Amino acid sequence: MRLFSHAASARALRSRIAGICGALLVAATLAGCATDKDDIIPPDEPAEKIYNEGLTLMNRGDLKAAAKRFEDLDRTHPYSEWARKALLMDTYVYYQLGEYDETISAGKRYLTLHPGSPDAAYASYLVASAYYDNIPDVTRDQKATRQALDALDDVARKYPDTEYAVAAKKKADVARDQLAGKEMLIGRYYLENRNYTGAINRFKVVVTRYQTTRQVEEALFRLTEAYMALGIVGEAQTAAAVLGYNFPDSPWYKDAYRLVQQGGLEPKENKGSWISQAFKKLGLG
Repeated sequence: MRLFSHAASARALRSRIAGICGALLVAATLAGCATDKDDIIPPDEPAEKIYNEGLTLMNRGDLKAAAKRFEDLDRTHPYSEWARKALLMDTYVYYQLGEYDETISAGKRYLTLHPGSPDAAYASYLVASAYYDNIPDVTRDQKATRQALDALDDVARKYPDTEYAVAAKKKADVARDQLAGKEMLIGRYYLENRNYTGAINRFKVVVTRYQTTRQVEEALFRLTEAYMALGIVGEAQTAAAVLGYNFPDSPWYKDAYRLVQQGGLEPKENKGSWISQAFKKLGLG
């Protein structure tokens, strides 16, 4: 009986040890999984600490690491004042990196979440500048230029009393000139291929929409040229006359004057012409 009891006790002990070892193995396995970097839940970090680390990295020139810390703050403390500041800094850092899509995304998110913030004007300007810096060559599609112009005009309209409005207006002038240049490029192509109506339509865009750009002088000369080729001398005379009135020292006016003279005419404005009316709207004619 004692032998049986001893054997039973031994079996029970072995079973207990096996159970304990099994439990330890499971615990060890779980511990091993917990050491996987992807599963580690970091302890809560103060928002101010994360923000200052981002600033330090930014000042050292490690912009990508700085952006990462600002993103960490936005993710872990999403409704704090520090998160608002971090999102603005993220917009700035991405702009400095030349990552314009990320700049626009972060800036627009900032404006959606904090439209009444004192820094909204700056965020809006960064978004507009990202579009502006991404303006393509004049020979390419100008969708980005139009986006830039809309965004820059938005800054000037919404924040007129800020320094950003002044800077935005200067950039907007360049964007308008680029769009006008694109119209001129296409218009000259049509003119060279004797598609005079197509050319006039392009030059008309410059005269009506972009007449404060440097392109308008040539546009008026090209209108003179196209209308003379079509035999619509009244509009040709008007284009030359408006060019001479507004830009008397322009070399394009000298060419326009010579062109109408070759047809036995003189520059003469027809007040009812669309060209004359377009300039009167801005007080230029």
